Amino acid sequence: MRRIHAFTTLIRPINCIMMGLAVVVGAFLAEGSVSFAILPNFVLGYFAGFFMTGAAMAANDYYDREIDAINEPMRPIPSGVMAPKEALYIALAFTLAGLTVAVSTGNQPNWQCLTVASVSWLIAVLYVTRGKRTGLPGNLLVSSCIALPLFYGSLVVGRGIRPTATLFAAMIFLSNTGREITKGIVDIEGDRQEGIGTIAALYGERHAAILAAIFFLSAIILTPLPLLLDYVSLWYLPPIVLIDVALIYTVIQLVKNPSRENSKKIKNRILLWFLIGLIAFILGTIQST
Repeated sequence: MRRIHAFTTLIRPINCIMMGLAVVVGAFLAEGSVSFAILPNFVLGYFAGFFMTGAAMAANDYYDREIDAINEPMRPIPSGVMAPKEALYIALAFTLAGLTVAVSTGNQPNWQCLTVASVSWLIAVLYVTRGKRTGLPGNLLVSSCIALPLFYGSLVVGRGIRPTATLFAAMIFLSNTGREITKGIVDIEGDRQEGIGTIAALYGERHAAILAAIFFLSAIILTPLPLLLDYVSLWYLPPIVLIDVALIYTVIQLVKNPSRENSKKIKNRILLWFLIGLIAFILGTIQST
């Protein structure tokens, strides 16, 4: 059981599921509905997002094992439950699975999906090997990987990238950057010891919280635009209002108390807001067609 728990902890299944759903959302934004003929593409798109995210999570823990020994000593590698090379093998296996699924999407080799999946993988590798130490630029690399699934989804169904997908990707990019900066507060002790230049490590928790709040609020400002531009129906409104209210409350709590403990709660809570946001995108798109 410990080994199974270590494996699931390593790949962060919730993150994998959410990235798979983000691909499905991107496909919905492009297609507007699901027909039996393209249902396999939706399924393959989901698993491509799932596997590529799992690969990134495992690679991250492999390269972060010394920092995690300080910040998260109970994670699989620093706790001794999993050897570093095992995490690396899992990262490689998930990468191969994700790329195989990507090129297999559709009735013939899908080079567009393979290209985007490969670019996402390269960005993830750049982040875990080099970008993480750069602080904010590294945060932007992560957010790029989080936003790419929406564009990937349009390729899964053979459609061009729609303005709706671009707008929603911008919301995700901004809000995830806020979350990444908040994570820097959580990891501040290990980051300082390892010389990682996060906003929190360089300028302190308060400045990091304020900058994270700016990114969160920037994402909130964009949320009415899909409705105002008639990209979605009124079904989009209830969940997105819930998210906006929750994010505003979260921002207030973060700025008031930018401690490590509070920031850890907030970064985990924001994953829930992301999930509700994906539901909002799907609801609005389905009902507007």
